[in-house]
Amino acid sequence: MIFKRRDPKPALRAMAEFMWPRGGWTRAFHYVKHRMRRLPDTPERIARGIWAGVFTTFTPFYGMHFIVAALVSRLMRGNMLAALMGTFFGNPLTYVPIGLSSLSMGHWILGSPMGRGEHRSFGGKFVDAGYDLFANFIAIFTDRTADWSGLTVFWHQVFYPYLIGGILPGIICATIAYYLSVPLLRAYQKRRKGVIKAKFEALKKKAAAKAEAKRIIEQTAQKGSDHGSAG
Repeated sequence: MIFKRRDPKPALRAMAEFMWPRGGWTRAFHYVKHRMRRLPDTPERIARGIWAGVFTTFTPFYGMHFIVAALVSRLMRGNMLAALMGTFFGNPLTYVPIGLSSLSMGHWILGSPMGRGEHRSFGGKFVDAGYDLFANFIAIFTDRTADWSGLTVFWHQVFYPYLIGGILPGIICATIAYYLSVPLLRAYQKRRKGVIKAKFEALKKKAAAKAEAKRIIEQTAQKGSDHGSAG
């Protein structure tokens, strides 16, 4: 393939770079910020897209955040690409505090007890739920008995509390991101328009100078030709 790496990246290295990019998360953050600023849309629409992306990171729809962010952004008439970039608010450095805060808030709202150390089995319950889905799918074509116990535990102890509990902190963080983004985007776009206008004016002056120089050369050549004819 044309764009295939000559030296395939080892799985451990790929995993390590996912957890910590080669340039660091600071560089990744500045890259996403730079790309958002250059989006060809109004600051308000871009900021609404960012709102949708940040809010989505507080939902338990792991693996579907891009889809959820795009849908929320469409409902809010926000910039869809900004929404996709906004989901980078959720990354391996922030998912743990996001998950724990959402889960704790959800259990508190629902009045269900969150057992001590329950967060340590958070990933395990995701694994159990995934195994149940796979095993029960296989059971459709075999004589195995379907077992939904893992999914039941996952729903009551993780997914539903996470879904409910992530709403409030998601709205708060997304709204903060919105009101921070609008003035920054507006200032950046204004400065960028000024830079583009200055470059355009410089090109016009340069073109005018070239045209004037060409006109002078042509006039000089014409005068020389006229003097030659007269002589």
